[in-house]
Amino acid sequence: MLLSGTDNHIAGVGVMSEQKGRDPERWNVPGHEGFLNHNVAAVSEILQDNGYHTLISGKWHLGLRTENNPAVRGFDRSFALLPGTSNHYGWEPQFGKDYINFFVRIPVLYTEDGKKHDVEPNLNHDKKGFFTSDFYTDNLINYLDDRSEADKEKPFFAYLPFSAPHWPLQCAKEDRDRYKGMYDDGPDALRIKRMERMKELGLIPKDIRPHDVVVGPMNTEWDEMTDYERQCSARSMECFAGMVDNIDQNVGKIVDYLKKTGEFDNTFIVFQSDNGAEGATYEALPTMGADLMRVINEYYDNSLDNIGNATSFAWYGTRWAQASTAPSRLYKMFTTEGGINVPFVVHYPKFSRERQNGTTIRAFSSVMDLTPTMLDLAGITHPAANGKPAQFRGREVAPMRGSSWVPFMMGDGLNSPDAIHGDTAMGWELFGRAAVRQLNWKLVSIESSMGGRKDGGWQLYDLSTDPGETVDLADEKPEKVKELTEIWEQYRKETGVVWGTPIKFVGEEWDGNDEDGIVGGDAITQTKAWMKVRKNEAPPVKS
Repeated sequence: MLLSGTDNHIAGVGVMSEQKGRDPERWNVPGHEGFLNHNVAAVSEILQDNGYHTLISGKWHLGLRTENNPAVRGFDRSFALLPGTSNHYGWEPQFGKDYINFFVRIPVLYTEDGKKHDVEPNLNHDKKGFFTSDFYTDNLINYLDDRSEADKEKPFFAYLPFSAPHWPLQCAKEDRDRYKGMYDDGPDALRIKRMERMKELGLIPKDIRPHDVVVGPMNTEWDEMTDYERQCSARSMECFAGMVDNIDQNVGKIVDYLKKTGEFDNTFIVFQSDNGAEGATYEALPTMGADLMRVINEYYDNSLDNIGNATSFAWYGTRWAQASTAPSRLYKMFTTEGGINVPFVVHYPKFSRERQNGTTIRAFSSVMDLTPTMLDLAGITHPAANGKPAQFRGREVAPMRGSSWVPFMMGDGLNSPDAIHGDTAMGWELFGRAAVRQLNWKLVSIESSMGGRKDGGWQLYDLSTDPGETVDLADEKPEKVKELTEIWEQYRKETGVVWGTPIKFVGEEWDGNDEDGIVGGDAITQTKAWMKVRKNEAPPVKS
């Protein structure tokens, strides 16, 4: 959506490639290829054709094959992590004998300019060796420095997609220890502190109703954990904070570079998260497959003092995630506000004074708006600007569905929810979870085990008074549900959504249910047995 300016179902990622591999027939339709398809024009391609020097250094996750590599999707220079995640220190001991589920169709992790690139594992987990965020940033700066004189005369488009703070949670000891002890009170205490701070800053209303924390059937309450388990959980959160701190350091490198080269005030800078906080838990079965616990116990060391190092594989779970997304509901993978409403910062001195100096933007916007905004700022017309498919690079491409922010950012208009999109409706769907929004009204469809309706119907929320999605108004306002459902059906028709029941085993979280045999009894038995070991026995060397 970010690179194409249109809906993910049109752009080819109506389903992630990892999930399609498990159930290919369900998504064997156009728009569900699992990679950035060629039915859209990537912003990098459009800018490249219009005289821009284009660069990427970081996570791609938009195609594994040569014909889908960033090197052939409009980037003059590219260093790319092809799948959705990796060890941040470049250490992948399970490859080969245990070529685990997540990577089974991924022969290459990294490419540079379309060719395989091997990184040297950093088993010292220090600042001198490979670490994803540091390497991606330094590499991008090198790309900018290494431009030819002719390329330096061109404007540039630089894309720096960090893979941090995606699990495994890993960072240098000095970054981790900067947050030592900060999370010892647990996720519920952190959640309250963060919401109070947001109220002080004016980011959320003082009378806001936060959504309750939702936990799956296999989660353990903080006060039911052993002291050692709480220490490990808090340490994982310290690592997460250290990873975010490290991202901030690297953003600072880019800003310093732009200031040094005199381009800071002439560069449109966007920083954002790609989704709500990650809610995968140790008690779930994440993307690596049903054999995850055996793989971790054989190859990794998650003892307290080792968490965060190259040889650990940890993540922080649903309660810490909801401390991050509060007061919103749930987290990544869900179409609730906690999954799709994300942090976003934009810097461009040429915007109006009304939009500068720490202004909080209240206007509703979408990640699809980035491409039309960048093209607008560059004075470039999208090939399908008339709203109909058009020819581009010898193929037919779809028009954009996003809107440019430029009129809003350059003007002095009201900073209201309808300032950018007016009353145009917006839809979302992934893994059988869905939502549709028009102005402040929002429909949500998720499984009942995570707070959806027992009858499988839509929930209705008024975000103007209930941004936490705490009061379902569907029974009270059936006419609004009907109106928005009709909009949803139109959205499905226009984008080709494959609609059905939510997927229980979606890759990065699992709700603990297996009545349909989707995961398999052995996996559940294995996971519960591992939980029992953690609760009742002293931690082994490889916890």
